[in-house]
Amino acid sequence: MQTNSTVRFTTETEAITYVFESIAASGWQNRGLDEQTRDTHPTQKLLEIHHLLNMRREYAVVTGSKGKGSVTALTAKLLQSLGHKVGMVTSPHLTTYRQRFRINGKMISEADLVRLVNELAPSIDVIRAGLREGQYISPQGIFLALALKWFDENDVTAAIIEVGRGGRYDDNALVPNALALFTPIILEHVRYLGPSVERIAWHKAGIIKPHSYAYSLPQSPQVMQVLSQEAEKQNATFEWLAPMDMGRFVASTENGMRVDFGRYGIVDMPMLGRYEIENASLAIWAAGNIHARLPLNPPLSHRGPEYLVHIREGLESILWPGRCQQLQDKPQVFIDGAINTTSAQSFIESVRHRLTQPVVTILAVPRDRDYPAVYPMFAPISQSLILTETDRNITIKFPEPEAALAEARKHHADVTYQPNVAAALDAAKAKTGEGGTVLMAVAQPVIGDTMALYGLVYEQI
Repeated sequence: MQTNSTVRFTTETEAITYVFESIAASGWQNRGLDEQTRDTHPTQKLLEIHHLLNMRREYAVVTGSKGKGSVTALTAKLLQSLGHKVGMVTSPHLTTYRQRFRINGKMISEADLVRLVNELAPSIDVIRAGLREGQYISPQGIFLALALKWFDENDVTAAIIEVGRGGRYDDNALVPNALALFTPIILEHVRYLGPSVERIAWHKAGIIKPHSYAYSLPQSPQVMQVLSQEAEKQNATFEWLAPMDMGRFVASTENGMRVDFGRYGIVDMPMLGRYEIENASLAIWAAGNIHARLPLNPPLSHRGPEYLVHIREGLESILWPGRCQQLQDKPQVFIDGAINTTSAQSFIESVRHRLTQPVVTILAVPRDRDYPAVYPMFAPISQSLILTETDRNITIKFPEPEAALAEARKHHADVTYQPNVAAALDAAKAKTGEGGTVLMAVAQPVIGDTMALYGLVYEQI
C-alpha cells in the first residue's frame, strides 16, 4: 500500500544510501562506549510516529557473542512449522540488505524495501532536522521500522529479532519482547561494550523486559551472575539449558548430522556445525514459549504428538547460509565465521572427519578479534594458510598484511596473502586440486563476498 509520500528512491542502492546518511554525517568513526554514544530515542520517535509498536505480536529478542543468527533462524523456522506467520530480522546480511528481513523465510523484495523507505523518509527527515550535532538516527533503527511496517502489512503474528553487538542500547531491543534469548557471551567488541566479560554481559542483559522470560545457553559463572541479577531486577523468569537439556550428536549424515533431541526423537538436521545442536536446543525452548501465547486454529497442544512432528519438520528443513556450509565438491570448500578460538575449534571439530588432503585454510580474522590465537588452531591441519580481507563493511578492519603474515608464520611455514576472496580461492584451489579441501574461516563480510562469487542469494530459507 503506497502512501502519499514522494517517491525519492527507485532502487535498493538509493534507499540504503539514504538510510546511512544520518550516521555518515555524525562522525561515528570516533565514537566510544555504547552507553556514552548510542541513543535510541530517535528510533523510538520514528516507531511512535508510525504506530509500529501497537500491533499485538509476540517478539523474541536474541543476543550473544556467537550463534545468535542461528538461534534467530531456527526459532523462526520452528514457529513457522508450528503454523504461525513469522517475521525475522537479522544482521549483518551476506549479499543484499534485503536478506535482513524475512517472513516465513522469504526475504523482502526490492520493490517493498524501496517503497517502505520512501514512506518512512518524511518522518526520518523531520527527526533528523531536530538532532543536535553528532547525534544520528541509527540505520538499524530505520531498518527496524521498515521491518515492523512490513510485518504489520502482512499480519505477522510473531517476530524474532537479532540485535547487533550489544543489547541495552540496541535499537532492535525497543520491541516489547516477552522473551529474551542468550547465546554464549564472551569478550568481544571491547571498544564499544567495555573491557570485561561482566560489562559485556551487562550490555546484553539489557534485552530482558519487565515480567518477561529469559532463556540462556550455558555461560561462564561471571556472565550467569549478571544475567540472573538483571532478570531478578526486571521480575523476569530466567532459565538456562543444562547439558541434559541439549540435543546429543549421534552421527554424521551426507548433508548434515543426526541428533537425538530426547522427547522430539532422532532428527536429521541439514547443518554441519556441531554448535548448531546447542542453538537448536535453545530454539526449541524458545518456540515452545512463544507458541504457548499465540492463538492457532485449530489449536496445537504442546503435549500432543502433532506438536512433536511439527518441531521435527522444522529442524529437518532449516537452512542458514554461511554457517559451517559446504559450498562445493572437487575440491571441497567449507565456510564458517570461525573468527574466535571457540568457534574455530567447533568448526574444525565439525568438519575434521570430512577433510580430504591436502587442506588449505583461508583466514580473514578482523584485527579486533584474537587473530594471533586463531591462526595456530588451523596451522596443524593445513598444508598452507592464505590470509585475506575485504572492504565490504567499512566498520570491520583487518590487520595490516605484514603484521598478519608475521603472526601466522610463527605457526606455519607456508603462509601467503591475497587481497580479496576471489584471489584467495583461486590460490587455494591451485594448491588442493580437485581432491583436496579448502577451509574458509572468515568474518561475515568475507562470507558475503564468497556468496556473491558463487552467485548465492537465498531468496527463501
